[in-house]
Amino acid sequence: MEQPGCRRRCAVPRVGRAVTVTGARPVPAARGGAIVAFVIVSVVWGSTWLVIKDQISVVPPAWTITWRFVVAGLGMIAVALVRRESLRLPPGGQAMAALVGLTQFAGNYQFVYHAEAYLTSGVVAVLFALLMVPNALLSAWWLGSAVTARFLAGSAVAVLGIALLLLHELRLSPAPGSVVMGTALSLAGLLCASCANVAQATERARTSAPVPFLAWAMLWGVGLNALWALATVGPPVFDPRPAYWGGVAYLAILGSVLPFPLYFNLIRDMGAGRAAYTSVVTPIIAMVLSTLFEGYHWSLLAVAGSVLAMAGLVIALGARRG
Repeated sequence: MEQPGCRRRCAVPRVGRAVTVTGARPVPAARGGAIVAFVIVSVVWGSTWLVIKDQISVVPPAWTITWRFVVAGLGMIAVALVRRESLRLPPGGQAMAALVGLTQFAGNYQFVYHAEAYLTSGVVAVLFALLMVPNALLSAWWLGSAVTARFLAGSAVAVLGIALLLLHELRLSPAPGSVVMGTALSLAGLLCASCANVAQATERARTSAPVPFLAWAMLWGVGLNALWALATVGPPVFDPRPAYWGGVAYLAILGSVLPFPLYFNLIRDMGAGRAAYTSVVTPIIAMVLSTLFEGYHWSLLAVAGSVLAMAGLVIALGARRG
C-alpha cells in the first residue's frame, strides 16, 4: 500500500498507490521494459495488503509501522545516494515532508493496519482503490483542477460496487460492528492518504526531487509513529518470529523503496493515465491473495460488487488519460 508523490499538478491521483497527473506526455505504445515495470508494481503493491495482515501480531501497529519506515526511510536514502541526488530539500521542503510524513506515513498507515484487524486485506485494498475520488475532489478545491462528468459517473459506479462488497461482508460477519469499524478506519486512512497526495501536488512540494522528499517524509513518519507508540502503548515491542521481520523487510524494501522509482519511470514511458491503471490491477491481485490465504468467501453479491468497482475505476480513469 504505497503512494508515490505528485510532481506535477494533480488531477486524479491514485493512491493506494498510483498517481494520475495531468500534463504528462502520452506514449502510443509501452516498451517492453515499461510493461515489466507495470507488472512488478501491480503485483508488489497488490501483495502488500496480505503481508500487512500478518504484521498484526503481538507488536502493536504503531511500533510495527515505526520499524517498517525505519527500514524504508534508510532504503530511500540509499536510493538517493546511488542516484547521486542531494538529500537537501529547498526552502519549505522539510515542512511539506513533515506534513506528508504525518498524513501518509503516520496517519494513513495507522488507520490501515487497524482496519485489517476487522476486514480481510482484499476488501481494504478495494476500498483504497477509491482513493482517486477524494484526490480529485480535494485537488479541485485546493488546486483548481477540473473534474469531469465521466469521472464522477465512474466513481459513482465504483462506490456502488464497493457498497455491495461491504453488504456481503455484513451478511457473513458474526459481528457486523467489526465491518463498520473496519470500513470507518479504512475511510479515515483514505482521507489521510488523499491529503498527502494533494499536498505533494502543491508548488512548494514540487520543487523537491521525489526520492529525497519521500526519504525525509518517511523519516518524519518514523518519529511521529514512535512518539504515538510511546504515548499510547509504551516502550518498543518486538516480535521474534522470522516471518514478522521478513514481512517488515518486504513491506519496506519491495513495497516502498523498489516501486517508487519504477512507477515514476512508468509515468515517463507509458503516460500518467495508463500508469494509473495499476489502481485497477492492484485490488484484483489483493482479492485473489485474500481468497487463497485468508479464505475469503465469494457470493454473487461479492462478485457483482467487485465487477462494478473495477468497471467504475476503468470508467473514471478513462476520463483522465495522461
